[in-house]
Amino acid sequence: MQDILDKAAQIKLVVFDVDGVLTDGSLFFSDDGLEYKAFYSRDGLGMKLLQQTGVEIGIITARSSQVVMHRMKNLGIEHVYQGNLDKLSGFEDLLAKLKFTPEQTAYVGDDVVDLPVMHRAGLAIAVADAHPLVKQHAHWVTSQPGGRGAARDVCELIMQAQGTLTKQLHSFL
Repeated sequence: MQDILDKAAQIKLVVFDVDGVLTDGSLFFSDDGLEYKAFYSRDGLGMKLLQQTGVEIGIITARSSQVVMHRMKNLGIEHVYQGNLDKLSGFEDLLAKLKFTPEQTAYVGDDVVDLPVMHRAGLAIAVADAHPLVKQHAHWVTSQPGGRGAARDVCELIMQAQGTLTKQLHSFL
């Protein structure tokens, strides 16, 4: 676990997939084609707390959805890459834009399409209910499943490693 904390202490950017990571992977469509997704509020608070410590958050997802844009705007997340079937190119673009090295980044995924980015990131994280191959290639696996606390696990791990978790949590006491 110390190796994971050492990696997490270096993180300046966390990149999340959406479907299966920030949601449980379910896709809901109405008869008129509107798409709905459910996001877990505790994940959102964890992401806001992490941002308050100075860590950047990015989103790279293969699908495109206005729902994602609305949720990310609500969370104050500016770095959103949608419709990226080649997630690695979005990741490389984000690194260049923010001038971060791969070692300063964490990537959170759940399925095999996430593996190229996970192999490049300094800290590769799989959600608890990720595909077995993704778990096999992760440095760390969350205790909670995607869309039900996995993102909060990630945010708290990084804050713990960087010594900011207690301060962030105590601000509510």
